Amino acid sequence: MSATQYTIDLRDIRFVLFEQMKVDEQLHGVTRYADFDRGTYDMMLDQAATAATEILAPLNRTGDSPGATFDGKGNVTTPPGYKAAYHAVVESGLLAAGMSPAVGGIGLPHAVDVAMHEMLTGACTAFNIYTGLSRAAANLLQTDFCPEYFKAFAVQKIMAGEWAGTMCLTEAGAGTAVGDNRCKAERTDDPNLYHLTGEKIFISGGDNDITRNIVHIVLARTPDAKPGTAGLSLFLVPKYIVTPDGETTDERNDAVVVGIEHKMGINGSATCTLALGANGVCKGWRLGKEGQGMAVMFFMMNEARIGVGIQGLATASASYLNALDYAKDRVQGSSIDKMKDPNAPRVTINKHPDVRRMLMTMKVQVETMRSLIYSVANRLDRAENGDPAEKEYLMGLVELMTPIVKAHCSDVGWEVCSTAVQVFGGYGYTKEYPVEQNLRDQRISAIYEGTNGIQAMDLLGRKMRQGGGALFMTWLDECNKELERAKATKRMDDEVTALERARDHLGATAMYLGGLGMQGNIKGAMLQATPFLNLFGTVVLGLHAVWQARVAHTAIDAGATGEDLQFYKGKVANSRFYTRSVLPRATALAKIIQAGDESCLEEGLFE
Repeated sequence: MSATQYTIDLRDIRFVLFEQMKVDEQLHGVTRYADFDRGTYDMMLDQAATAATEILAPLNRTGDSPGATFDGKGNVTTPPGYKAAYHAVVESGLLAAGMSPAVGGIGLPHAVDVAMHEMLTGACTAFNIYTGLSRAAANLLQTDFCPEYFKAFAVQKIMAGEWAGTMCLTEAGAGTAVGDNRCKAERTDDPNLYHLTGEKIFISGGDNDITRNIVHIVLARTPDAKPGTAGLSLFLVPKYIVTPDGETTDERNDAVVVGIEHKMGINGSATCTLALGANGVCKGWRLGKEGQGMAVMFFMMNEARIGVGIQGLATASASYLNALDYAKDRVQGSSIDKMKDPNAPRVTINKHPDVRRMLMTMKVQVETMRSLIYSVANRLDRAENGDPAEKEYLMGLVELMTPIVKAHCSDVGWEVCSTAVQVFGGYGYTKEYPVEQNLRDQRISAIYEGTNGIQAMDLLGRKMRQGGGALFMTWLDECNKELERAKATKRMDDEVTALERARDHLGATAMYLGGLGMQGNIKGAMLQATPFLNLFGTVVLGLHAVWQARVAHTAIDAGATGEDLQFYKGKVANSRFYTRSVLPRATALAKIIQAGDESCLEEGLFE
């Protein structure tokens, strides 16, 4: 049955990129993309889809059990097929697709690269953690923070598949409170070289048998550093020591795996405990200045957070398409208007109203998440290559949307994966179909790269206050412009009215929470941070549903026929369904937040 296979909605991916965002037209004439056209982008998307379905998807189930394994001697073995698949991805150019040709990349726009990343992640989420972190490490090592000792060759080594990368923040005694990190970095006679001691936990890709070397990006504290995050510095710690000309030696650095986690999901990804300097000398080269660790790390973390949002989208899309295929094939019961007729023919479950409600909910959630995430990537492209006067404006929108992409899309992704299991019924809870693994693999996304609660506090406590609310006002300006464009179609009055109402609830709630902060009731405000992020995310996805419907109306007016016409009608239906069946959650959240209940903060509870 096709519901066991990984499938990709290339039609929708191309719609978002080329009809909604108009990436090919928008970047036409930009020197950086002079060699690219729509045909090039389509070719790369097809190549990514082929790699996802033919190379990675077959590894998803086989990599789940037993997953990555540890020999007790510091060495991790990845599941069968991972090594060959990794090098196939490298050789196809997919690992380096978004990187500059100067470091061995293809130089594709961020938006196209994100689309390819979505496909690869949906095919085998655990596998793509290795490639995703390597890309993020390579992007950090391209900056001026990277020591000259590594700069000439490090990125090329990663892009060539010779090295991998990790991000080492978490410690057992710190967790989300990164400022409590105790890992030490002692200075040496070389001002760039330090000796590190300590332990890091939950390190994705902390070891592998895929690449010759690994560069760990490690947060640690120098002896006289300030307390908290201000005292953290960042270090590049290779698994094997590297010569000045970039050759990996046989000298093992004392950054050694002492165990791996046995997890709910993403079992093919090695989640390691890493001991530094426990049995020898762990050498680390400083990235940036002392005390600049968190600022430098955010170059990698923000990319990783968008990657987590992509994971939410990718697993959700895979689950929805599996559920859709299953619902089209699974015969059960008779149609609801003939249930009392014992001779009524049985129908496939996609004919049942409740199943159609679930399918529609998943469809609109997946497609609006895709629109949101691609739009963030598109704004990065425009900021880097467009009018310099718009850069601050565009980067402000990227900054505001990053916690929503990470947190809301991971939460909605979990919801979609769970709904897909429900469509399958009892079979969805078994390993016979992939949706139960998608659900398990997806759950971590709300936790790592900063828990969703941390994202919510960042949104409310920092992003909403930045520049006296300037980022939020920028988004409101964008929102109002899109609503005016939708209103001009004269076909979406109900949807526009609903979104205007939700926008006003969002604005009033932001003012209410701002008022709590001004009164000094910080606890009361932060108590509502997560509901506020969910409120904001719900409105944002609604805006994207309306945007897509507006583009679809234009295509219908232009004479779309056949499958294209049906596709565009689906976008119009998405907008109606979202504003009537999903967007009201925003009203409820606004009322909950503004009710101001603080009973869970009362003394004596949970003691």
